[in-house]
Amino acid sequence: MTEVIEIKCPGCGARLQIDQKECEYCHAPVTISTMADIFSMSAQNISKYQKSYESDLKENPDNAELNNSLAFCYLRLGFYDKALEKFDKAIEQDLNNSETYLYAAVCVLAGRKPFLTPRPDIDRIEKYINAALMIEDKGLYRYFQAYVKYDYFKRKFFKTSPTWEECFIKAKSIGFSPADVNQLFSIMKQEIPSCM
Repeated sequence: MTEVIEIKCPGCGARLQIDQKECEYCHAPVTISTMADIFSMSAQNISKYQKSYESDLKENPDNAELNNSLAFCYLRLGFYDKALEKFDKAIEQDLNNSETYLYAAVCVLAGRKPFLTPRPDIDRIEKYINAALMIEDKGLYRYFQAYVKYDYFKRKFFKTSPTWEECFIKAKSIGFSPADVNQLFSIMKQEIPSCM
């Protein structure tokens, strides 16, 4: 039997079940499951969600959805270390959310270019992105993979397989939206390379 978990709506404070996607009172999202859910929110609103999730996690510290939602809040606010900690906690509880792996990889970059990132961190990023791709082969994931391979491996003249070009061609064949790419690079605080 599935446990029913009640949380407060981050928007209005009403008591809701965690499996509700939208609050029936204020129509705000109950949990954040993608970056698109939170990307256009104001910093003030994100902070409100963050405090709500922190409070709810005191009662349900191992809930993957709450940890994931809080991680998205931290990431959007630029707290990469805190976001990575919560993404890792969400991964421990739910191994099948590909987007969690993608944004955990983004957190490892911590606002730096891959070129300036230590090799152990690049290896960790590759593990996260490969896990995401094993779950779901999305164009955006391949695009991010191409970016890391371009900015780290190509610029440092290291051999890698697949190459950044192969990853980029695969990303284009699968498809991705320019809005998603812009959003991703905004979160990373980086400019999109002209070759991509």
